[in-house]
Amino acid sequence: MRSKKLEAATERRLKAEALRANLEEELAVMQDDRARLAVELDGALARTLSLEATNEEAARQLSGATAAVKAVLSALEEES
Repeated sequence: MRSKKLEAATERRLKAEALRANLEEELAVMQDDRARLAVELDGALARTLSLEATNEEAARQLSGATAAVKAVLSALEEES
């Protein structure tokens, strides 16, 4: 009877150790995923900032071009 209890305890211990190993492996995978996602997020944020700066520059240049076209059209109207 004592050996059956010992066998059962040993089996429970082995199952617990296997479960712990699986959990540790899953945790390692999640940590790797988290690190990868953090790098991707940093890249996406940097790209967003770059696109915003480019958009602001394009808007500034477009505004200048619009003003120049209006000035030319106004000058042409005054000549007519």
